[in-house]
Amino acid sequence: MSFVDSHCHINFPELAANMGDVLAHMRANDVVNALCVSVNLADFPQVLALAEQYPHIYASVGVHPDYEGVEEPSVVHLVELARHPRVIAIGETGLDYFRLKGDLEWQRMRFRNHIRAARESGKPLIIHTREAAADTLRIMAEEKAVEAAGVMHCFTETWEVAEAALEMGFYISFSGIVTFKNAKQIKEVAQRVPLERILIETDAPYLAPVPHRGKLNQPAYVMHVAEEIATLRGISLDEVGQHTTENFARLFKLKEIVQ
Repeated sequence: MSFVDSHCHINFPELAANMGDVLAHMRANDVVNALCVSVNLADFPQVLALAEQYPHIYASVGVHPDYEGVEEPSVVHLVELARHPRVIAIGETGLDYFRLKGDLEWQRMRFRNHIRAARESGKPLIIHTREAAADTLRIMAEEKAVEAAGVMHCFTETWEVAEAALEMGFYISFSGIVTFKNAKQIKEVAQRVPLERILIETDAPYLAPVPHRGKLNQPAYVMHVAEEIATLRGISLDEVGQHTTENFARLFKLKEIVQ
């Protein structure tokens, strides 16, 4: 039995300061791979360095929609950085109308650039959407995100949004939120998404799952997300581990999972 954390930020100071423990806990909990996700260009070298140092850690390149007033990623620059063999995805990117208000056209343009870079580089997208589902899906359609595919990370939307993303070839990733007692909508989606399109993640250091809710999150805890999905779907933990690990390898075009 093995698991993959398809989305974490182990380069963030809270986790980077104890990297040895973080990696040891991963191994102890059968988490064989993790994707360390970029949130801005300034910190991308840290993300890439981890992927270069550890064969079971992968990297993405992108600028999160919440980061205002930072270096804007051009399509050319993203494609150039994505050529590195340890970079397996573009993002995280997307739209967030919860944390930022006002004229967010710059956010939508940034999202478009990431989709264009993903199509050009042939690497899938990692999409963040919060209180912006309609615009997120509209831009995905307009920019032909279906040609790149990718994952709707830390999914918290309705089944209708999931269905629209699935039709564009995207995977749906569930974080520790699915373990929260009041997350009924997300639990319903987790029951309905085809098993061959599910990914699991921590989004560490945030959103620790039950029974660690409120504490610092880490990739080792992705097992608890898998446990909840197994319970919701009435299948074994082994099945969830097998399918989500295979899904990760398929989406991110990995010939084999490094364990």
